[in-house]
Amino acid sequence: MGGVLPTLLLILAGVLVGGVVSLHRQGAPRGAVLTTAALAMLAAVAGGLWLLPGEGA
Repeated sequence: MGGVLPTLLLILAGVLVGGVVSLHRQGAPRGAVLTTAALAMLAAVAGGLWLLPGEGA
């Protein structure tokens, strides 16, 4: 399961980025856009950091 979870997190980040673009184009409230963008960044950072070599590797 070493490569599956970071892949899923990065896929989730991509879907959330698409959601941010869609929300922005539809004129959604700023808070909704920023919250979705923050979740996208969190998922992308988590997926990227998970791939870095660490002590357990």
